[in-house]
Parts: sequence; structure tokens; C-alpha cells
Amino acid sequence: MPATAIYAALSGLLFFGLSIRTIRMRRRHRVAIGDGDNAELRRAMRVHANFAEYTPLALLLVFFAESGGAPSLLVHGLGIALIAGRLLHAWGVSQPRENFRYRVTGMVLTFSVLITAALEILVLRLL
Repeated sequence: MPATAIYAALSGLLFFGLSIRTIRMRRRHRVAIGDGDNAELRRAMRVHANFAEYTPLALLLVFFAESGGAPSLLVHGLGIALIAGRLLHAWGVSQPRENFRYRVTGMVLTFSVLITAALEILVLRLL
């Protein structure tokens, strides 16, 4: 089984948690569609959506890098960085008085995974 499966499973659990959090908030604020002009719900929705926007591509790139022969240490480093980045981003954006350090660090880690995995794939295929 590829090591990327571990990080996909952890991402799945995190996505589930973010989904449940958003659903509960929708129920509490009685908002079925949209954000009901509620800042707390809007933040929860963006955390959930941002996770859904970035995580699948990052996991695919890590998987393709791993499948192409990337070193195990690199694959695990990318997986850990992705999970850490997504957790930091989710925490930062979820706070009513947002501390941008968490959000920025989370995005830097996520972008680093995307770029590193993409370059690793290209290097493995071009050399």
C-alpha cells in the first residue's frame, strides 16, 4: 500500500470533521443555503471549502511522486507537511480574531507540498 494512503486517510478524517462542524453550525444558526450573513458560519464554510479545494490535488501529486519513485522520506515529509498545513490553516481561519500566522503558515506548507511534489514528478519524468 502506498504511504500516500495514510495521508489520504488522515485527510478524509479531517474533512469529515470539518464537514460535521459546518453542518452543526448551519443547524445552530438555521441556515440551509449560503451563510445567512453570519460571519462564524462563513468562516466555517471557507475552512471546509478551502480544504476541499487544495487537499485533493496535493494528495494526487504526492501519490504520483511516490508512484514515480520519490524517496520515502520525501513522501512522508510531504504528507506530514500537508496535514500540518491544513490543520494550521483551518485553525487560523476558524478564529473570530484571526491570527494570520496560522493561516499563512498553513498555506505556505500547502503550497510547498504542491510545488515540491509537482517538481519531483517533473524531475523524475525528465531525467
